[in-house]
Amino acid sequence: MPEAKHEPEAELPPFQTVNAEELSRNLLRLFEQGGNVLTEFIERNDSKMGPYSAATEITEATNTLSDLGRQWLADPARFAEAQGTLLRSYAELWNNTVRRMFGEEVAPVAEPEPGDSRFKDPEWSANPYFDFWKQAYLVTSKWAEDMLHNTEGLDERTRQRADFYLRQVASALSPSNFPLTNPEVVRETLATNAANLVAGMSLLAEDMRKSGDLLKVSQTDTTAFEVGRNLATTPGKVVFQNDIFQLIQYAPTTDQVREIPLLIIPPWINKYYILDLTPAKSLIKFIVDQGFTVFIISWVNPDTALAHKSFEDYMQEGILTAADAVRRETGVDKINVVGYCVGGTLLATTLAYLAARGEELFNSATFLATQVDFTHAGDLLLFTDEEQLDGLNELMSERGYLDGSRMANVFNMLRPRDLIWPYIVNNYLLGKKPFPFDLLYWNQDSTRMAATNHNFYLREFYNHNCLAAGNMSIAGTRLDVHKVKLPVYELATKEDHIAPARSVFAGAQLFGGDVAFVLSGSGHIAGVVNPPDKMKYQYWADGKRSAKSLDQWLASAKEHPGSWWPHWAEWLHEHSGEWTVQRDPGEKLGVVEDAPGSYVKAKS
Repeated sequence: MPEAKHEPEAELPPFQTVNAEELSRNLLRLFEQGGNVLTEFIERNDSKMGPYSAATEITEATNTLSDLGRQWLADPARFAEAQGTLLRSYAELWNNTVRRMFGEEVAPVAEPEPGDSRFKDPEWSANPYFDFWKQAYLVTSKWAEDMLHNTEGLDERTRQRADFYLRQVASALSPSNFPLTNPEVVRETLATNAANLVAGMSLLAEDMRKSGDLLKVSQTDTTAFEVGRNLATTPGKVVFQNDIFQLIQYAPTTDQVREIPLLIIPPWINKYYILDLTPAKSLIKFIVDQGFTVFIISWVNPDTALAHKSFEDYMQEGILTAADAVRRETGVDKINVVGYCVGGTLLATTLAYLAARGEELFNSATFLATQVDFTHAGDLLLFTDEEQLDGLNELMSERGYLDGSRMANVFNMLRPRDLIWPYIVNNYLLGKKPFPFDLLYWNQDSTRMAATNHNFYLREFYNHNCLAAGNMSIAGTRLDVHKVKLPVYELATKEDHIAPARSVFAGAQLFGGDVAFVLSGSGHIAGVVNPPDKMKYQYWADGKRSAKSLDQWLASAKEHPGSWWPHWAEWLHEHSGEWTVQRDPGEKLGVVEDAPGSYVKAKS
C-alpha cells in the first residue's frame, strides 16, 4: 500500500500568547450567559414533548436505537464478531497515531467522503491529535452503518427509521461539533481568549429571542436582504387577490410574446420568491425574457382566521380562481401551468378533478420536483404516522395553523450535516455571524400552514397515498390521474431529499398523456434554481418512455451540461401558440399594487 501524503503540520497558537486574566474573565461570562440561556431554553417549547420538537425527536431516536441495540444483542455471536472488528480498527488507529507522533508516515484507517466539508481544515490530517478524533469518528459511524445494513429481521419502515436516527446521532457526534476536538475552534479560542465562545453564547441567546415555537439557528445574515429591494425584484403588478393568494403578472421584456400565458403555482409551505431571488438566479426573469406572459400565485401567510381553509379551497379559490383571472386578463381559453413541490401536488389533483369533469382549462403542465405518488417519499414518511399526525392535529387545532418553524425543523433534519451543524459551529463555537446568502434567507423566511389544509395534505398524500391509489375525492368528484391527457414536462432532481427522484418518476408514470421526463443534478432547490450562465449542474433528458424505473430511464437518457432552463423553454415554446403583441400587467383586471405584493412580506 502506498504511503499516505500529509500536508505540513499547521501549528496552533502557542499557549504563552493566552492572556490568563482575560481568559478567566471570558469563561466567567460564558458560564453566566450559559446559565441564563439554559434557563430560558428549559421554559421553551423546544424542551417539551410535541410534534417535531427537539425533545420528541431525541426520545424517538433513543427508543429506535435502543430497539436496534436489543436486536443486535439478540445474536451474541454476531455482535461479538462485530465488536471485535471495531476494536481491531481502534487498535490499528491507535498504533498508527503513535507511529505518526514519532514522525513516521502511515496510511489512514478511514478517510472522509469527497465533499465532506466538516474536515476541510488542514489540521484534521496534519495534526495527529485531530486526525485521531476524525478517524475514530469515521470508523465508528461506518461500523454502525454496516451493522444496521447487516441486521436481519427488520421491516422496511423500521430500517428506514433506524437509518434516519442513526444519521442524526452520527451527525451530532462528529468531533467537528465540539470545542476541544475541532482545530478551527481551538485556534479561535486560544487566539481570542475564549471571546469567540462568549460571542457564540450571545448569538444563541439572540436566536432564541427571534425564534418562534422552536429554535431557528441563523443560517444567514437576515439584515442583508429585503423582499422587494434586493430579492423578488422582477418588475410586475398584483392584478388580483383574495384571502388566500395574490396574483402577480410580470411586465414583458420582449416586443412580442407567446399567445398562451403561463401560470406558476409555488408551494405554500415556502414563499414564491425562491423562483425570483436575485435577477441572476431568477427563473421568472429568465422565462419572461424568453417571450412568455408570466403570472405567479403568491400564497397568503395564513393566521387563525384561515384555519378552516381546506385543500379543496386551495384548489377552488386558489388554482382555479387564479386560472380564471389569467384567462380574463389575457383573453385566451387555455393557459399553460407550472407547479413546484406541493404546489405541483395541488396542480396534479386539480388536473385530475378537471379531467373527471371533462373540463379543459390548461394547455400543458410542468411539474418541478413534485410528488404525485408518495410510495417512495423518503424520510418525510417518518413524520406522518397516525400517532404523530394526531399530535400535530391537536397542536394545530389550538391556534388554527402550524408554525413554520416546525416544518423548517423537519426539512433541516433531513440533512443535518449540511443544514444544522455547520451553522451551530460557525455561530455558537466560532462566534461568527453567518454570511449573507439569498437562498438561506429564503429558507428561513418560513410560512405558517392552515390547519385544515395541512392535515389533509399529510394524511391523504403522505400517509394514505390516496391520489395515486385512485381513492381521493375532491368536491364530490372521484379522481383518476390516468385521465389527465395534456402534455406534461416533469422535472426531478437527482439528490432531492424532499421529493426523491424515484418518487417523482413513479408519479410521472400515472399521467395518461405524453410526459417529457427530465432529471436535473443537485437537489430540491439548487436543482431547480440553476441559471444557465453558472454551468454548475447537468441534466438528463430523452430517456426511454417505456422505462419502468428511474434507473432504467437514466441508463437510456442523454446527459447535458448546464441548466435545464433552456431545454424547458424550448418545450414551452412548442406548447404556447403563436407570437402576439406584448401584454402590460393589469390591462383588464386592473392593478392592486406593485410586485412583489404585500402577502409575501408577512412574517411568521
